[in-house]
Amino acid sequence: MLSVNTNYGASIALQSLNATNKELNEVQNRINTGFKVASARDNGAVFAIAEGQRARTTAISSVRDGIARANSAIDVALAAGESIGKILQDMKAKAVSAQADDLTTEQRNAIQADFDALRSQIDQIANSAQFNGLNLVAAGGANLSVLMSDISGGTTGRSVTSTAIAGYVPGLAGYVVNATSGVTAADDTTFNLNGVAIGTVDVTATMTVQQYLDAVSTSTGGRVTASYNQSTGAFTYVAAEAVAGTNELTLTTAGTARTWLGHGVAAGAVTGASTTTTITNRDFTVGGSGALATVSAAANLLNSAGSALTTAGDIDTAITALNSQLATMGSQAKALDVQAEFMAKLNDVVEQGISNLVDADLAKESARLQSLQIKQQLGAQALSIANQAPQLVLSFFR
Repeated sequence: MLSVNTNYGASIALQSLNATNKELNEVQNRINTGFKVASARDNGAVFAIAEGQRARTTAISSVRDGIARANSAIDVALAAGESIGKILQDMKAKAVSAQADDLTTEQRNAIQADFDALRSQIDQIANSAQFNGLNLVAAGGANLSVLMSDISGGTTGRSVTSTAIAGYVPGLAGYVVNATSGVTAADDTTFNLNGVAIGTVDVTATMTVQQYLDAVSTSTGGRVTASYNQSTGAFTYVAAEAVAGTNELTLTTAGTARTWLGHGVAAGAVTGASTTTTITNRDFTVGGSGALATVSAAANLLNSAGSALTTAGDIDTAITALNSQLATMGSQAKALDVQAEFMAKLNDVVEQGISNLVDADLAKESARLQSLQIKQQLGAQALSIANQAPQLVLSFFR
């Protein structure tokens, strides 16, 4: 029916054109920003995930900065230690020279003066070995705690570790048996959270350790997981949701308490892996409590061949101790290098993951733009034709 009041065809054409314009604006926005998800309006769930991972990349960068500073402090300490090591070698040479019996008093005094001058340089080097205000080789310094990850270890859940199975330690494929009394119906194990049973394992004489471990997870719906230490023969049960005092994890058996299964064993905190490493402060000063404890003005004398021999031994002890501590610091520096490399790769992977979530495929969007522009033109022409339809009514009145 033709009507001048309502043009249904024009309405349909306008709706189609508006939909095309909306898609066109969306594509143009993706091309302009490079993102298919630029705001929460585009896709709230994906945007939230991406923002969370962007926050993590910032945290990773901070961790990498901390590791870099720690590495620099260790490098300065190692440089100081190597310089002190060379001084100790020179001091050892002086002490060996002073062991000759034909030296006059004046000559010994001269060697002693050179020896003392070298020794005084040690403290100067040790006390000036600072980076960003941190000195790892001075007396009375503090240890350096280095954050190695942006993921906190923390304390989560509670665990129960049983006593050892008496008599022997079965493997995962061995029977769950006690060497003294064997398994009975009383060994059925019930797991409780704050006194409420959440699952029971029916222990049988033919059940293997692995089957028992699997049954723990199955019977509790995954709320408790179990592991077995074949070295000690002890089971460990972990409930991530358990909280000390208010939602405590406990184990009971149907009959006599079985501590080798965990019945009656107190729960403890589950501590996550540490996210920090400690760089120990080393005392490289003369006469301190560290590697150079045997080097001091009072003890290192060269006034006789015998004293020089003793002093040479003291210097040897200091050199050995210093080299040992430098080796430890070198290992710590290597560990930091490995972690820094991993964190750099992790940052790249997380950024790639964010890109997969929110970045637009510009080649695809370009092709879609061309298609929508043509569709827009066709929609405009269709609307124009639909708007002309009511003019046919005029022909009825000619």
